Amino acid sequence: MFQRFGKTLRISLALASIAVLLAALPGALTAQNYQDPPGRVARIRYVQGSVSFQPAGTSDWVPAVTNRPVTIGDQLWVDANSRAELDLGSAVMRIGQNTGMSFLNLDDRTVQIQLTQGELNLRVRRLNTAFEVDTPNEAFSVFQPGSYKVQAGQDGNSSMVMVRQGQGQVTGAGQVYTLDAGQAGSFAGDGTNSLIGQVTDLGSPDDFDRWAQSRDYQYDRSISARYVSPDMVGYEDLDNHGSWAYDPTYGNVWYPGSVPAGWAPYRYGHWAWISPWGWTWVDDAPWGYAPFHYGRWAYMRNRWGWVPGPMQAEPVYAPALVAFIGGSGFGISISAGGGYGPGGGDVGWFPLGPREVYVPSYYATPQYVERVNTSNTVVSTTTVTNVYNSVVNNNYNQVTNVTYVNRTAPNAVTVVPQAVVRSAEPVDRAVIRVDPQRVASAPVAPRPQVVPTQASVLGTPSPGATRMARPPAPVMERKVVAKTPPPPPPVPFAKQEPALAKQAGRPLPPQQVQALRPPTAAETHPQVKLAPPAKPATLARAPANPERQPAPNAPAQPQAAPPQAQQKAAQQQAAQRQAAEKAGQQQAQQPAAQQQAQQKAQAAQQQAAEKAGQQQAQQQTAQQQAQQKAAQQQAQQQAQQQAAERARQAQAQQQSAQQAAERARQQQEAQQLAAQQAAERAHLAQAQQQAAQQAAEKAGQQQQAQQQAAQQQAAQQAAERARQANAQQQSAQQAAERARQQQQAQQLAAQQAAERARQAQAQQQAAQQAQNRPPANQQQRPPNAQPAPQQRPQQGQPPQAKPNRPQTPEEKAREEQQKKEQKPPPPPE
Repeated sequence: MFQRFGKTLRISLALASIAVLLAALPGALTAQNYQDPPGRVARIRYVQGSVSFQPAGTSDWVPAVTNRPVTIGDQLWVDANSRAELDLGSAVMRIGQNTGMSFLNLDDRTVQIQLTQGELNLRVRRLNTAFEVDTPNEAFSVFQPGSYKVQAGQDGNSSMVMVRQGQGQVTGAGQVYTLDAGQAGSFAGDGTNSLIGQVTDLGSPDDFDRWAQSRDYQYDRSISARYVSPDMVGYEDLDNHGSWAYDPTYGNVWYPGSVPAGWAPYRYGHWAWISPWGWTWVDDAPWGYAPFHYGRWAYMRNRWGWVPGPMQAEPVYAPALVAFIGGSGFGISISAGGGYGPGGGDVGWFPLGPREVYVPSYYATPQYVERVNTSNTVVSTTTVTNVYNSVVNNNYNQVTNVTYVNRTAPNAVTVVPQAVVRSAEPVDRAVIRVDPQRVASAPVAPRPQVVPTQASVLGTPSPGATRMARPPAPVMERKVVAKTPPPPPPVPFAKQEPALAKQAGRPLPPQQVQALRPPTAAETHPQVKLAPPAKPATLARAPANPERQPAPNAPAQPQAAPPQAQQKAAQQQAAQRQAAEKAGQQQAQQPAAQQQAQQKAQAAQQQAAEKAGQQQAQQQTAQQQAQQKAAQQQAQQQAQQQAAERARQAQAQQQSAQQAAERARQQQEAQQLAAQQAAERAHLAQAQQQAAQQAAEKAGQQQQAQQQAAQQQAAQQAAERARQANAQQQSAQQAAERARQQQQAQQLAAQQAAERARQAQAQQQAAQQAQNRPPANQQQRPPNAQPAPQQRPQQGQPPQAKPNRPQTPEEKAREEQQKKEQKPPPPPE
């Protein structure tokens, strides 16, 4: 409780600080001088055949286009074999053929319709404001949600009201008639001096009624009603042109189903100047109303999605939720050629994203700025206040210190020549490609510096090029009876145009518009005659005639003739008074001689008068009996009416119970939907947590695998280096072994050479000794003589074998060493 009080106190202090700041600004308007624009308008939802439209403050008629906002002073004419439909959020109006209508008042508190001729079929779903339909001879007030039909005759003195569901009252000529569900009332008279009404039963629905009922089916079965406020205008058209999905960042998001390549919000349509808001976007798409006047747009996952405002908030209409590129300090054209002044150059814009603040270019109080933002997106009042103060300090010319997310979104910024905006031309045919860097450096402003013209108000580049049906002037100028005094009609655009040329694209302040009205203008509306004070009256029952049905635009005239017996008695009384007066005059003029005759005649007249009196008394008695019988019949009728009233009350109670059950069902569905959404969010959070855990586990496994791979690779590299080192070592050992073997071979060769040289020397010595010995036939040698030398073998003969003798240990070791050295080395690994 204390937290709520503290929050309320902070909001109040913030609003008070804004008011103080506005009062301190030079030339600024205080909240007392501000007049907030209406928070809702009507929308042209459907057009069939020839339907003409005249914007408020103009005298030209143009073809009616869908998605055009309709407000106070705008007029519609539906020609023969044509139909139209207007959507007000809480109510829907279907307009039949040969019908002229306008809005006398349309704001947050009142819906007041001017019906000069034709028929309206009304479906009032929620009654949160005063709802009144004014015809040339009576004013009908809606008291309950339900289904109604109002007809205004072509003669201007007749009308009919049918109540299929609900309850209402008809006011005119000092009388008030109540109509309940299942009743139809026909009314004749001028509505100020006379109004005679009769009540009849409802007939069977005609083709116009059946068409209206078929249109109601789409509202009653709308899927989008689960995600937006029920008072939002245009949400039912989202069902057949897109789909809803839940986003963890923005909540429920609607995605368009089929859009052209390169599509972006606020690109396929045109701009129109509609007072008091100024520049207003009119989209071409059949679903293009709610997403362009409520909520925000977000670019995510390569496509655009519409994010509605809080469902529990009452939606506040905005002309276009965009930010414009340019301002008073922007003197260079975005593209080549021209400046950004009021006369030429280019103009650009982009859609606002969620949680971004919309600052109106028209005059409004800080409270309105807060409502138009908090009802269309989730944003704090502190953020709204800060941005609003920044724009006010810059005299509504530039927005600073704000980062817009859609400014850098792909293909989000739309740039066209200013003439395209001023002339209400189609935007998508004139889009200019610009350098994104120049767009990023351009200042952001709450309005385009484009001065409106007559074509801007009409909403078409060539008003006279299209032929259309024009309503009869007497029909559209016909006065209507009003129970509620409406505001004065809008000031003509021709009177505002010179002052608007100095505003650089901003509407005029309310007090300046008021100053443009003639000082002698009447306080009442020129096309309205106020109904005099009224008292409750009872509707007479029309004669039963099941074959007779009231024709559209020409309700039946009620019967009001007195009974025949009363007429005859009144004539006799008048004759008697005339005869008595004549006799008195003659008596005064005649002489005294004739008085006796006159007295006799007078006596005869008195006798005749007495006889006539007796007859009159008899007639009166008969009349009293007839009146008593009529009173008994009336009492019976009243008893029947009371029974019908009790039945109606029971039916109303049943309907209330059904409505309560329906509300309970809707609340249960909303709770179930909220529970499902919460479960989805929890499931999504759990899935995200599991995905994060799986990702962490996968990352750990990958890291472990990478570490193992790195360790294995390092081990392999170390093993390879060890193998290479071992190979090098073996190669070195083999080289050393070969060098040793070569050295041993060289040593052995040297030893062998030395041995051969020794043997040769020994042989040489032996040969010398043999030469020195005497021959065999000589005398036996002395004991000290040397043996004869052995004979050298001849050439070609083998040498003589040496004598076998045991080897010495030295010779055996030397022989084994030679065998090892002569053995070939093992091959390298």
